[in-house]
Amino acid sequence: MAGKLYIVPTPVGNLGDMTPRAIEILKKVSQIYAEDTRTSSVVLRHFGITTPCASHHKFNEHATASPIIDRIESGEDIALISDAGTPGISDPGFMLSRECRRRDIPVETLPGATAFVPALVNSGLPTDRFCFEGFLPTKKGRMTRLEKIAQNDCTTIIYESPTRLLKTLSQLGEACGLDRPASVSREISKMYDTTCRGTIGELIKFFTENNPKGEIVVIIGGKDDDREKVHRNKYRSED
Repeated sequence: MAGKLYIVPTPVGNLGDMTPRAIEILKKVSQIYAEDTRTSSVVLRHFGITTPCASHHKFNEHATASPIIDRIESGEDIALISDAGTPGISDPGFMLSRECRRRDIPVETLPGATAFVPALVNSGLPTDRFCFEGFLPTKKGRMTRLEKIAQNDCTTIIYESPTRLLKTLSQLGEACGLDRPASVSREISKMYDTTCRGTIGELIKFFTENNPKGEIVVIIGGKDDDREKVHRNKYRSED
């Protein structure tokens, strides 16, 4: 009888966000595959998880996916985790899940942490419809993607690094207009968790004067969002 692949979210910041069920699953499976075993070892040690851990990341997933599935087909339960958040959301995981589907292997994804949901809710922008873009292309196809974002009639979510934030905001300003409502959240659930809301133009000014740090989520309003209802230029820290 085949085993199962468990896709297990890990905290994006605060270790207190780890769920009891996630800990239970990681303790009982035969093997954990992690995006970076060095990063994940910190979480695993914290919760007393001694299950063997090996690497499964974007540079080796083509080679490791089939052997992992072979183990599951032989009856082992396997867990997949990423450095932070839910595997498969801008992290390795999709390819393994897809191959399991093709070979009728059961997959169970535990609900849990992902950075964009709290950032979206914090933004004060519409949450009923949204488009998740993840990380934008750094070169080829980038401007095409920005132009499509400008035409979105729903909220758009982007992941970004602090070193590229100002460049991305400036390009969004060119594509969407400087008065488009937006927000920038960083360090979700960590000590310096902050959300800055305003127009794209106001955010450019703020982060020109305040060097951005940490992991960042950018939320952009749809092209028809009511500018008058957006809480502008609010900088808030949440402990």
